[in-house]
Amino acid sequence: MNEREPRIYVLPTMMTAGNILSGFVAILQIFKGRAGEITEHYYWAILAILGACLFDVLDGRVARLGGQESPFGRELDSIADIVSFGVAPALLVHDIVLKDIEQPAGLGWLIACAYLVCGALRLARFNCLAAADSQTNSKHFRGCPIPAAAGVIASLTLLMIWLQEDQKQIGPWKYGLAALMVLLSYLMMSDVEYPSFKSINWRMQRSLTRAVIPIIVVAFSIRNWQWMPSVLFVTYLIYGLVRPWVSRQMRQTIESEGDETAEIDRSES
Repeated sequence: MNEREPRIYVLPTMMTAGNILSGFVAILQIFKGRAGEITEHYYWAILAILGACLFDVLDGRVARLGGQESPFGRELDSIADIVSFGVAPALLVHDIVLKDIEQPAGLGWLIACAYLVCGALRLARFNCLAAADSQTNSKHFRGCPIPAAAGVIASLTLLMIWLQEDQKQIGPWKYGLAALMVLLSYLMMSDVEYPSFKSINWRMQRSLTRAVIPIIVVAFSIRNWQWMPSVLFVTYLIYGLVRPWVSRQMRQTIESEGDETAEIDRSES
């Protein structure tokens, strides 16, 4: 085998492939849904984007769990992200609301382009920082991660469609998506730090209460899939903004840094 060939690990790559395919499905459903009103195709597009978020979480977890992180995986993940979390959300919001914003001329198109370009720049910056220092992004992200940005857009769009389901269209609230995309474009390129939660893994030792809470949240989210994802994604978005004013002890509790430190101390003793 050529030593210059990159290492390709099957399981993490399969998770990333699921991310790419979910993004492609979302784009296809958006094109099918171009009928002048909200159809089931938009539901499937949004669920595909949220599914891509799940695959994005799994590929990193699987890679770290098996010690299979690699430059190839990082680059492939970025390619998948620009499709699922860049192109698909920008196209979704453009079809729902941005195409109707004609004044000033081309404003809607410009907002969609700005989101997509900022997302691509965000991914490129992340890869450069990760290549320079693998520990740089171990506990936090610099700027809002593009999967989280796409999750906010998709989940809030899902909530709006669900609330206006009888009318087959989204009301004036849809214009809030345009403002949201501008905000997310800025946050992706900002220096605001967002927790990565990479310290949370299957081997962490946690109390029974803290172990049960995530299970309850997941079950409740599945039961209330129309609105619960928006609560989770918006909470993460807001947490990054208020994080500098949160006490260090509370941050450690929320982000499980205290558990990670305790586990390291036990392993070294």
